[in-house]
Amino acid sequence: MTILLVGAGGFLGAISRYVVDGFVSSATAGRFPFGTLVVNLTGSFVLGLLFALSIERAVLPSTIRAPVLIGFIGAYTTFSTLTLETWRLVEDGSYALATANLFGSMLLGMVAVVAGLTVGRAL
Repeated sequence: MTILLVGAGGFLGAISRYVVDGFVSSATAGRFPFGTLVVNLTGSFVLGLLFALSIERAVLPSTIRAPVLIGFIGAYTTFSTLTLETWRLVEDGSYALATANLFGSMLLGMVAVVAGLTVGRAL
């Protein structure tokens, strides 16, 4: 049953990613991939928050761990798109944007996951 719930979480995470990325990308129509950045930052925050609540504090039931943390968040966030978009910026000669995308996503992702953990631990 867990494997089906992980699959359902992945289904919903992938759809959510598509919707959020599309909304942000159309709202910011430019050369920088803000849609992927927003998806990865919100996913990092929620992952930190839910990790703290479900694993460290045991506030949320253990049965949601795999479907939500692996299924939903795993499908919602994307490292492969980050690297592809960064490489496309390099190919376009936008080296500063490529560097900002790669290192900014890593740095801000760390900030988002720590913020999520902090909020989760404080609740």
